[in-house]
Amino acid sequence: MECTSNNKHSFVLLILLVLLSPLVLCQLRYDYYFATCPTLTFIVRNSLVLAMADEQRIAASILRLHFHDCFANGCDASVLLDDTSSFKGEKSALPNLNSLKGFELIDTIKSQIEWICPSTVSCADILALAAREAVNLSIGTYYWRPALLGRRDGTTASESEASWLPSPSDTLQNITNKFLSKGLDIKDLVVLSGAHTIGYARCFTLKQRFFNYKDTGKPDPSLDASLLQHLQKLCPDNSSDTNLAPLDPVTTYTFDNMYYKNLVKNLGLLPTDEALMSDSTTASLVNKYSQWPSGMVYFYKDFDVSLEKMGLIGVLTGPQGDIRKNCRVIN
Repeated sequence: MECTSNNKHSFVLLILLVLLSPLVLCQLRYDYYFATCPTLTFIVRNSLVLAMADEQRIAASILRLHFHDCFANGCDASVLLDDTSSFKGEKSALPNLNSLKGFELIDTIKSQIEWICPSTVSCADILALAAREAVNLSIGTYYWRPALLGRRDGTTASESEASWLPSPSDTLQNITNKFLSKGLDIKDLVVLSGAHTIGYARCFTLKQRFFNYKDTGKPDPSLDASLLQHLQKLCPDNSSDTNLAPLDPVTTYTFDNMYYKNLVKNLGLLPTDEALMSDSTTASLVNKYSQWPSGMVYFYKDFDVSLEKMGLIGVLTGPQGDIRKNCRVIN
């Protein structure tokens, strides 16, 4: 299949990515559904606008859903599959259980698309496009980010594969190794961590830093004192495991570079966020993205590239996989 694109950034992105997967790039295109489902982007964007008006946190949920899909079995929408008699799906894995959100929104988008463009658009592409639009709509000043499309859906899922997802408790070396195993690098790790600028975390992933850091019986001394006091109230050391804390308490719903500014000021919440400042390479990137206004420009540009690279992990194209009519079940 011929590689084509309308996007002005495509030449640069293709040069960056062609070494990773030339066959995939020839089958994924920015204009893949231009003729077969021209209203696709409008449907996805409009659905997100309505959902975010009701619950702003859904943007972060959709972006996280895409990440968790790509890191387990590749970007094939396997994370959306319900358990069956033949396999236990990724929703049941510990990193996802009672944690991932946004399935109902993807169902809504899929049903609308099936009505207008039946058996045409894969669930994997819907999820990838929805993640892009979630970023677009969270930036504030609109910034068009297209998505490479043409993925097909997987026909199985793996609980064990999803159990290996990057964890908030991973060391920097462990999480780096997980990124490297997926064809991503340490820069991608720092850049994609910036998605935490619109994310939330459950208190059980954070509380050790607030009350018993590294089994000392005391809080993490590197945390800002006023932030620590606020978080101890938000996540008391008892039955608060399911409470939520914003990973960027300053501009919680805006996709900007505040996450990096917070890290520089010791305001990062997750251990993996904190760890980015413990290494000279990652700390240098954090400092670069924390600057104003240049850091914002670099972050947007690099996030665009890293999100696209992540969206190429293990994709199915051409005759591979399927186009599910219902994202939760195999045809």
